[in-house]
Amino acid sequence: MSNAASTPYLGLEAIDSESRELNVVIDTPKGSRNKFAYDEKVRLFKLSGVLPAGASFPFDFGFIPSTVGGDGDPLDVLLLIDEPVFTGCLVPSRLIGVIEGKQTERDGTTMRNDRLIAVAAKSATHQNLKTLTRLNTNLLKEIEHFFISYNSFKGKEFKPLGRFGPQRAQRLIKEAVERFQSS
Repeated sequence: MSNAASTPYLGLEAIDSESRELNVVIDTPKGSRNKFAYDEKVRLFKLSGVLPAGASFPFDFGFIPSTVGGDGDPLDVLLLIDEPVFTGCLVPSRLIGVIEGKQTERDGTTMRNDRLIAVAAKSATHQNLKTLTRLNTNLLKEIEHFFISYNSFKGKEFKPLGRFGPQRAQRLIKEAVERFQSS
């Protein structure tokens, strides 16, 4: 990530300095079977996988720029928004919590791969949602199940470790920003 300043998305700050909103870059829109990922070498989003028939992303999915998570990639974010947006869209957001988890790769290597949950700042539907504890319990279970089945399809295992509110999620972002700055 040494050329982050010349890489449009990864050169953004995690938190906008003026609005104090979380910057989320969408890589995969809600309803898509296609999983996209930003390739910093070519500075484009590219197809990184396709979900099986009948499976799709339950909400927009993206990353927080200028962060490095426990898996070595920018932090992942599931974004609650009224309508899906396009790949590459920057969405100012409000963090509501995190599903902490560990992921076991095909080779048996285990690492943290937490899933932050945020709400689009301009969302009309979710404008009053401030914390993960206010989200419907069944919806939270469905989101966790999506991450479990998504990883299973790729030959990996995702195990949720717990659900936590925005303060814990903000600490994870702070740590991930520090990791990014020292890389």
